[in-house]
Amino acid sequence: MAQHILQVEDIRVRYSGLLVLDGVSLEVGSGETVCVVGANGAGKSTLLRAIMGAQQVFEGRILFLGREIAGLKTEQIVRLGIVYVPEERMLFSPLSVEENLLLGAYILEDSGKIEQNLEFVYTLFPVLRERKAQAASTLSGGEQQMVAIGRGLMSSPRMLMLDEPSLGLAPLLVDEVLDTVRELKAGGMTILLVEQNVREAMDLADRGYVLQTGRVIMEGPGAELLKSDMVRKAFLGL
Repeated sequence: MAQHILQVEDIRVRYSGLLVLDGVSLEVGSGETVCVVGANGAGKSTLLRAIMGAQQVFEGRILFLGREIAGLKTEQIVRLGIVYVPEERMLFSPLSVEENLLLGAYILEDSGKIEQNLEFVYTLFPVLRERKAQAASTLSGGEQQMVAIGRGLMSSPRMLMLDEPSLGLAPLLVDEVLDTVRELKAGGMTILLVEQNVREAMDLADRGYVLQTGRVIMEGPGAELLKSDMVRKAFLGL
């Protein structure tokens, strides 16, 4: 496998006293797309929040580029190169599309690099270039998701974490968003993806993990997991 970018080792996370992650381990190699699937309440979002420092880890280790990051503040983790795009998108509604995008570049000081990243986002999402002066609140759900992903890309992340990027979108837009993930993958981006569209996610992922009530119950290449009876029954209704 490629050099490890992220190693999560046997972490346990409590939420309001309840054990939400119970000994979860996973790894992401450089340039890999890894997806995490599971039913609602399996702990998928908690896992991403724990990596991001937004949820306290009381046991286990999280290493990013070989450095222990559990216990660091979220901003420190962003500066190390991890960007998290939450399912709520969390855009600033009154601000324009471009203002929202530029907020994602707050850790960069090189104006040339910021300009370059903005151009990259507009090339990835041409509709955002057309809408750059519009308030984020006037966009469709799919366009808002594009802004959220674009904002994440503005800081030149070493690893992009996407939490349910297709949630609540019309089927056509789901394809569009997942095609974007595919495009980023083809460009060498390291991606950790939580996604409800299991077939599509496993299809584009190099490897996948299945979470059930806070534990990893299966892992392996995406194509192999798609063939497993458990995944077919639990997620694909086959």
